Amino acid sequence: MRSLALAAAALVAVSVLTSALVTANGAAATATRPAGTPTAHHFGGTPTVGPLFPPGSPSHTCTASVVDSPAGDLLITATHCIAGDARGYTFVPGYHEGVAPFGSWTVVGAYGSPAWIARRSAQLDFAFLVVAPRRVRGRLRPIQSVTGANRLGTAPSRGTPVTVPAYAAGRHDLPLTCTARVYYAGVYPAFDCNPYVDGTSGSPWLRKGPHGWVVVGVIGGLHQGGCEPWTSYSAPFGADTLRTYGATVRGDRTADFPGPESDGCTTGL
Repeated sequence: MRSLALAAAALVAVSVLTSALVTANGAAATATRPAGTPTAHHFGGTPTVGPLFPPGSPSHTCTASVVDSPAGDLLITATHCIAGDARGYTFVPGYHEGVAPFGSWTVVGAYGSPAWIARRSAQLDFAFLVVAPRRVRGRLRPIQSVTGANRLGTAPSRGTPVTVPAYAAGRHDLPLTCTARVYYAGVYPAFDCNPYVDGTSGSPWLRKGPHGWVVVGVIGGLHQGGCEPWTSYSAPFGADTLRTYGATVRGDRTADFPGPESDGCTTGL
């Protein structure tokens, strides 16, 4: 639901704090927002999180974040955000209101679980992106040396508070954020906060650790992140996530992503 990475037409800027409740395909939401659901708020952004722009698009369609790695060149996002080999996607960390405070970084490769590529398993909806270094103040530098990075972790336990910085699809906008507690829908971690709409796919679920932030999920998984803007899901990070990360760090063969199928959400009335 939360990705517009394969949209054929130009995207219209989305106000993330709109009162309209919509599903992925624009149909009126029919479920009821849980009582006491917190509301996300705009903020000025954070260096490790930014939107993804598909090649040639002036509008961003998903969210990604910098994840700690030996080479300092990795991002994490949702697999359903990516099509093809992801080369030419652009990541803009800390983006706000059209400003790129840490520059724009070009994706040069993508890695995902072979099982997701084979059958698009929602439980494996995560991808690692390699970004090229860029010249900063006369010196070629990897992104992590400029923005910092979040460490990779595994799925959070029930009741864990997570903070989720995200970008709604659009342009010249502000990110939003919310802190909420994790619960589970079957095998999928979930949290309630409104509204996480199209474009927030790939947003990191950040748990505060003793040595900084740890990414323990990304918006995606069940229904590609959720059918309603107030409930978001993640693939359950575990052994497959760590194996894919290891393959990325080793520089194994990059993936060619088929793009997402239907998110399985209803089309409304």
